[in-house]
Formats: sequence, structure tokens, C-alpha cells
Amino acid sequence: MNQPLTGVYTARRKDGSTYFRASLTYRNKHISLGSHDDRQKAHEIYLTASALLKDASIRLEDYREDSPLSFEKWVCLLNFRDNGIYLSSPIYIRPRFFYYYFSPGEYFLFDKDDLFYYSSRKISRRGGHYFVADYGMQVNIMNRYGIKNYAVEGRDYRFINGSRNDLRYENIEIINRFHGVNAVQEKGRTLYRVKIHVKGYVKVGDYASEVEAAIAYNKAIDLLKKAGVNKDYTPNYMEGISPDVYAGLYAAVPVAPHLLHYRSE
Repeated sequence: MNQPLTGVYTARRKDGSTYFRASLTYRNKHISLGSHDDRQKAHEIYLTASALLKDASIRLEDYREDSPLSFEKWVCLLNFRDNGIYLSSPIYIRPRFFYYYFSPGEYFLFDKDDLFYYSSRKISRRGGHYFVADYGMQVNIMNRYGIKNYAVEGRDYRFINGSRNDLRYENIEIINRFHGVNAVQEKGRTLYRVKIHVKGYVKVGDYASEVEAAIAYNKAIDLLKKAGVNKDYTPNYMEGISPDVYAGLYAAVPVAPHLLHYRSE
């Protein structure tokens, strides 16, 4: 009969097969280290986790790919050891920000204010984009900064220090907040150019303010729909503008003449 191994517990599946659960207790918290078919591997995971929690000289950069402990759990345990907070996400907290790790060399930096949000949500990657499950929906994490899914880096937003890994609010500058609106420089001044897609891109006009440009885009949508253009346009939402002010700007803002008389074929 096998001698008991510290930190390893035998369990049975519904089909009667045996597996082994590794776990430990640290600072009065019970921490699951996962389930495994191999008893010895479960014990090795327990020993590695115990050593990491006891030895303050072990750092994140000491992780090796052949470690029996997963990198995600390595980060969670390091953070618990050093910061006294156990989080199920691979987060390591610093005084004013925190790291969210994907691998030893891949991570995001977030503001401390976002800790609650990301400590309870796992970031997934798909097609170069990053998502979290939020109320049953897959939400692009860039939406939290007001960056639309179709936004283009350098045109609609930019990272001030040049690092795409640094998602602290102070490092992200929104250049264009609204659908169809692009800031352009002409003769030393900024204009907000509006285009809308019909069969190709059609110019709506140039405007002195971003709000006027956004409203002009909405007006173009209404004109095209009245003309019979059946496209799923997304209008711009105006925060902090009363209905009366919006109506006045909507009536006054000019749009290109060809949109006023557009006819759908």
C-alpha cells in the first residue's frame, strides 16, 4: 500500500477511477493546486508550491517551463506570499499598479483601480484582441477606455509611452471617440473630418469641434435611411448634452449636399 504523501488527497470520479488532488494551507487559507492522474506529480506540485511560499528569494523570473506548477498558479502564490492577498487570476500587485500575466514575458499593466474588475475575470485572447466575460458577454477590454472595436491605433488612440502592454489610463490617449470621425491637421489647426460608408466612403464634411462632427455623422445616418439605404449604422451617443442642445446642433450642423439629395438605387 502506498504511503500517504503530504498535500495529496485521493479522490474518485463518478466512473470509479482514481485521481489525486494537490492542495496546501497558507496563512489559514486552503489553496487548491489542481487535480492530477499521477500521484507523484501531485506531490511534486505541492512541494514546489510550498517552497515558493516559504522562500522569499524565489521570484517570478525563476519560473521554468519544466516546473510541475503552472505559471498562472506560480504568479497567484507569489502575490499571496508578497502582498498577503490571494487572487485566482495571475495578478501581481505593485504599490500603484498591477501586472496581469499571460506568460513570464507577456503581461499587461493596469491601474490599481482596476484590480477588483480583473481579479474576478479571466482575460482571453482571440485574433489579437483581448476579452473578458462580463454579464454573459465577451467584452473587448479596450472598450473600458472608450476605444471601439473597429478603432485603429495611431488614428483613433495611441499609447503615450509607446508600450502596448501598459494599459494604465494615463498611458492611453483617445484621439477619435466617435463613429465616422477622424481628427486631421490642416493649415496648423485641427479639423474633425466625417465620412460614412455607403458603397464606398462618402465625405459628410469637416467640422471645428468633435461634437459637431459626431452629430453630423448621426444626421448623415438619418438622411441615408430616409433615402432607403438599408445599412446597420451605429449612431454616436452624446454624453452631457441636453436634448434641446442636441436638437439645436443637429438642425444647424451642415452636411454635404449630395447627402441631402441622396437616392438609393
